[in-house]
Amino acid sequence: MSEEILINVTPPETRVAVVENGVVQEIIIERAERCGLVGNIYRGRICRVLPGMQAAFVDIGLERAAFLHASDIVSADSDSRGEQITELVKEGDGIVVQVVKDPLGTKGARLTTNISIASRYLVFMPRLANTGVSQKIEGDDERKRLREILQRYVDEHEGGGGFIARTAAEAVDDEALCRDMAFLAKLWRGIKDRCDNSDAIGLIHDDLPLALRALRDLVTPEVERIRIDSRATVDKARPFASKYIPEIVERIENYAGERPLFDLYGVEDEILKALQRKVALKSGGHLVIDQTEAMTTIDVNTGAFVGHRNLEETIFKTNLEAAQAICRQLRLRNLGGIIIIDFIDMTDDEHKRQVLRALEKCLARDHAKTHITEVSALGLVEMTRKRTRESLEHVLCEPCPCCHGRGSIKTAETTCYEIFREILREARQFEVETLMVLASQEVVDRLLDEESSHLAELEEFIGKPIRLQAEALYTQEQYDVVLI
Repeated sequence: MSEEILINVTPPETRVAVVENGVVQEIIIERAERCGLVGNIYRGRICRVLPGMQAAFVDIGLERAAFLHASDIVSADSDSRGEQITELVKEGDGIVVQVVKDPLGTKGARLTTNISIASRYLVFMPRLANTGVSQKIEGDDERKRLREILQRYVDEHEGGGGFIARTAAEAVDDEALCRDMAFLAKLWRGIKDRCDNSDAIGLIHDDLPLALRALRDLVTPEVERIRIDSRATVDKARPFASKYIPEIVERIENYAGERPLFDLYGVEDEILKALQRKVALKSGGHLVIDQTEAMTTIDVNTGAFVGHRNLEETIFKTNLEAAQAICRQLRLRNLGGIIIIDFIDMTDDEHKRQVLRALEKCLARDHAKTHITEVSALGLVEMTRKRTRESLEHVLCEPCPCCHGRGSIKTAETTCYEIFREILREARQFEVETLMVLASQEVVDRLLDEESSHLAELEEFIGKPIRLQAEALYTQEQYDVVLI
């Protein structure tokens, strides 16, 4: 597996692309005016307690109050799960919290009091004394070695918190891990001092900027090089890597070519494709992806693929290809929450099993946590993917001003008939000499052409002349009936 990380930096925006074997797999975008909040630590104040929801709203100095569930509150001495929210917090309490999920749509940020601070190899949890090892580290001997190192440090610094070894910690020597643990403990002491010495609501500690987070979180042994098109960012990235991730310093390079970095790798084209509903498969089939407030649905279709043997084999091959394409699209579009996949119906149980295994295998490379169920009685695969930030579509797009996000608008014919009803209503209510219809060019054209006989009948019926005026700024649904 050949992997590259591309970092495109401009003053208002930083973009990161992960390219595997020449194919763009992941895109992360962070804008200066709307930086991601995940990982930031705030001092907040409980502004409202909701016993019915077992949750509280917390003012942390943002535009919208953030959400804290009872299950995400951990007391200093023990886990508080199962306790009532009213026993844990009350209105007006000061509280130190961390953002675990960015504000999404109309929802505020999701919070936890179980603070965790990440480094290259470890995650530090100052309010817990547990140790753990990433599930992606599979070797029993390596897992045992890492757990022993972490536990030894925790025992020597009693009451100093707990650690989890990240995937990057595999095969890392004891000294480097101990340095990481000492650094994280020192960082927490600084954060705690700021908490103790201030009662002000607001940010106490913010996570790294996207370019440096990408070095910390996305670089794996398979990454051959990290190309950055900003000299200033390279000058920050190299010292950061030298201090925390020395093995990747040689892989960081400054891209100074005339052609834009994302154009060179076709990332701009992939971004445009990732905003479309339909995704073409190489076989001729296609996916249709619809993102809604509640969930994302993915429909698999054979399209132009007719196969070479029989229908079942055609369906199986299309579904196998679709499984790989779906995993890529989930990462590329950063789709999260509940995801329903409607594979083409398969009658062979072995085919169903192989498609599910292919889906699981592809998702193993995903940085986000996923969970997949078996094929349901209706032939659907239900899965969840952890969502911590907005999807690519929500970052780059906004609801259409014409259809207001519905995805469709009324036809010119429908608008014409609405105008006829409005004219009748106005003519019955008011004494006027003339009625003026203001509408889009498409609607006016239809009134003068296909609907001209109906318009003439209506004029005769109400006994008033009807004038038409095209308005360039009106959408196909908009119209006004003006009394003259």
